[in-house]
Amino acid sequence: MSGRMDEAALRGMICKAAKRLWDRGLIGACEGNISCRLSGGRLLATPSGADKSELREADLVITDLNGAPIGDGRPSSEIAMHVRIYRERSDCGAVVHAHPPIATGFGLAGRTIPDNVLPEAGYVLGPVALVPFAIPGTPELGEAMAPFLNDHKTFILAHHGAVALGETVLDACNRMETLERVAQIVLVSETLGNTPTLPREGVEWLKKVGTGPKLR
Repeated sequence: MSGRMDEAALRGMICKAAKRLWDRGLIGACEGNISCRLSGGRLLATPSGADKSELREADLVITDLNGAPIGDGRPSSEIAMHVRIYRERSDCGAVVHAHPPIATGFGLAGRTIPDNVLPEAGYVLGPVALVPFAIPGTPELGEAMAPFLNDHKTFILAHHGAVALGETVLDACNRMETLERVAQIVLVSETLGNTPTLPREGVEWLKKVGTGPKLR
């Protein structure tokens, strides 16, 4: 179970995270989706077509590990992507998919976000994978992500948006916010004409704390 919280607490956490993503402009209206693990081999996910600014705990949908609904409701059309992630990453407790404007713009330009220019880029994001385009809401999107899942925890989806993994919903939501903030800073530095890498001591510090796929 994500962060060993009970189902009621996880429902509240997902709704809070959805509103936070909407408030910060990382999703708009019915965009984006969030899920987390429940006990008993189940997932808790945002429903299809829901306005994330007004999401209610009762709106959330429970599925099995194949993405099939258990009880009422229809999960997000992206549930197949979430399912693929959980299958590949036993350490992943939550997945956040959003459309952060600047990070998504990097993906549209065929670029990722460097992880060696800011401490938080390396530590929080790690290397950011640029996933080739696949049709949203299809199993092919999970297939496109699969080669990157073991070595990354942050992803830019070409022509689509971004995905962040976390131990908990809050962890994944925080990682998504950091992705967009780092993207903003890199865009400003490039506009000004220079994006230097971290000094040697910063690089050595990142080697100590680690920048890989491990979820903290």
